[in-house]
Amino acid sequence: MEKRTWPYGSDGRQVPRAFSSALITGGNDRNCKRSEMETVDVKTSSKCGDGDGDGGAFSSIPTDLLRRIAGSFTVPTLWAASGVCRAWKEALGSLREAMVFVQWGKRFKHGLSGVSKNREKALHCFLKGAARGSAAAMVDAGLILWEMGKKAEGVELYRAAAELGDPAGQCNLGLSFLQVEPPNTKEAVKWFYRAAFTGHVRAQYSLALCLQQGRGVECNRVKAARWYLKAAEGGSTRAMYNTALCYLSGEGITRNYQEARKWMKRAALAGHTKAQFEHGLKLFAEGDGGHALVFLELATRAGEAAATHIRDVLLQQLSPKLKAHAIACADNWQIRQASR
Repeated sequence: MEKRTWPYGSDGRQVPRAFSSALITGGNDRNCKRSEMETVDVKTSSKCGDGDGDGGAFSSIPTDLLRRIAGSFTVPTLWAASGVCRAWKEALGSLREAMVFVQWGKRFKHGLSGVSKNREKALHCFLKGAARGSAAAMVDAGLILWEMGKKAEGVELYRAAAELGDPAGQCNLGLSFLQVEPPNTKEAVKWFYRAAFTGHVRAQYSLALCLQQGRGVECNRVKAARWYLKAAEGGSTRAMYNTALCYLSGEGITRNYQEARKWMKRAALAGHTKAQFEHGLKLFAEGDGGHALVFLELATRAGEAAATHIRDVLLQQLSPKLKAHAIACADNWQIRQASR
C-alpha cells in the first residue's frame, strides 16, 4: 500500500470528491472548495478501487470519456487524477501535455518569465493544447482568434470548451452570441445560465443584465438583482455598481441606503468611474470634502466630465494641506491599480 495526499477532500477511501462528482455530473471541478490536506490509501495497480462502496473499478471508464471529463480540470486536479491509477495516468497523458502548452501560451501572450510577447506563438501553443483536449487552451485560442477577426473559428473553440463544461468557455460563447449580427439572445442566456450556476462572475453579471433588460429572456428585475449581488460578491466591479443602484432605487430588491452606500464605495475603490463620481458627490453633500476630493479627482482623471466642476469647487474651498493629502491619496491609488 502506498500513501498519497490529495489536494481535495475525499468522500471515499480512494477517489477524491472532485473526481466522483465530475463522473456523476460530467461537469468540472473548479468550484470544489479546498479542504485540509487529506491522506488516503491507494492500491498501486491498474484497478481503481476494490469493487465495493463508492470506489468501483474506475479503470474501466472509457479513455475518451475520461479525457472529456478531465478536459476542464485545473492543473492540481489533473495531476491528482493522473495518480489515481495506471490506466488514468496513461489516459490523461495528452491533457498533461496540453497544460504545458497552455503555460507557454500564457508566457508568449503576456510576456511572462523572461519571454517576449508574441501573439502568433501564443496562439500556436494554445491550439496545440486545444488539440489535446484542454478546455482552457480552447478558450485562450478562441479569444486570440476573435481578436484577430477570425470570429467564426473563435466561436467554434468557445463552443468546444463550453460543451466540456468549462465556465469561461460557456460565458465567452454567450457573449459571442450577443455580439454577432443579428444577436442570438436566447442562446446567449442559455450559456450564461450554465456558467453562472458554476460561480463564473462575468456570466453572473451578464445574465443579470439580460434579465434586467429582458434580452433573450422575460424581464425579471428580482432575479436580476440577485445575480448582480452574486456577481458583486464575486468581485465584479460593474456588478457592485449595479447592485448599489438596485439598493438605492429598490428595483428588484428591498431599498436599503446603507447597502447602497457600501456597494457604491466598493465599486469606487475597485475603479468604477461613475461610482467614484457618485460616491464623491455623496461625500461632498455630507460635508466630507477631503475624502470627496479623492474620489472626484479619480473620476475626473478617468474622464468623468460631471466630476470636474465639483472637484474644482473643492480645490478652492479646502486648505492647501488637505488638498495635497487628497491628491496624494489619488496618486497612490492609481499606482496600486497599475501594479496589479
